[in-house]
Amino acid sequence: MLKSIRYILDDKLALVGLSIIIILLIVAICAPHIAPYDPLKVNLPERLSPPSLEHPMGTDDLGRDCLSRVIYGTRISLTAAALVTLISLIIGVVFGTASGYYGGIIDEVLMRIVDIMLAFPSLIITIAIAGILGPTLDNLIIAMVVTGWVGYSRLIRSTVLQAKEQEYVVSSRAIGCSDLHIIVGHIIPNVIAPIVVLATLDMGNVILGICGMSFLGLGAQPPTPEWGSMLEAGRPFMESRPTLMIFPGLMIMITVMAFNFLGDGLRDALDPRIKAKVEI
Repeated sequence: MLKSIRYILDDKLALVGLSIIIILLIVAICAPHIAPYDPLKVNLPERLSPPSLEHPMGTDDLGRDCLSRVIYGTRISLTAAALVTLISLIIGVVFGTASGYYGGIIDEVLMRIVDIMLAFPSLIITIAIAGILGPTLDNLIIAMVVTGWVGYSRLIRSTVLQAKEQEYVVSSRAIGCSDLHIIVGHIIPNVIAPIVVLATLDMGNVILGICGMSFLGLGAQPPTPEWGSMLEAGRPFMESRPTLMIFPGLMIMITVMAFNFLGDGLRDALDPRIKAKVEI
């Protein structure tokens, strides 16, 4: 564990990604104290103001402070992405562990469900579900969870299939340990590394998906200060006030890159084959 931490600290890109994520989390938690203005307060006399000392990112078409909206957007976007990733991970762990550990008819049924889900483009399913349920951020989270758990399930099943043949699992069965004790106490702790890496890398994709769906009008709705909806609101003013799209777009790019940098660093640190090559 200590070697993995040292490996990440020596990886400059992973360290940069981790630092950015920590800053974003602090901004999200402290948004009410950091934001200089109410992100929903309309001030028509100052609409479409350029960046200035009073409004560092300018104001939108309703005179709302863009910096405050970007700060609150950090909270909304990260929270929504974390919920999608966490719920997808939990469902994937349950399906993948049950399929890999028990095998037989359980494995066949669960994996056929996964195959059916993989047979359809996840983007189309997400758009369809979000459209049917209604264009809200909560419904978008549900739609993305429906398609998001499949990848976790596949990965966890393959790692569980390997782990259940290890001597410590066979010994636990021999002394009469229950299946729940073996799964929770032995298998999951020993397959957690690839799960953490996948979840970290997936956060970037989920943020992109949430912002993209909100941009299309299927996620967060005005006046919610969410990065994707802010991009859509600034689109009509792309030529006259490009900063309305530049600043939320930069936040999306920086956040996704941070999670990708950290995910790559975690993968290199937790994968013994990669570390062995580096040491050689």
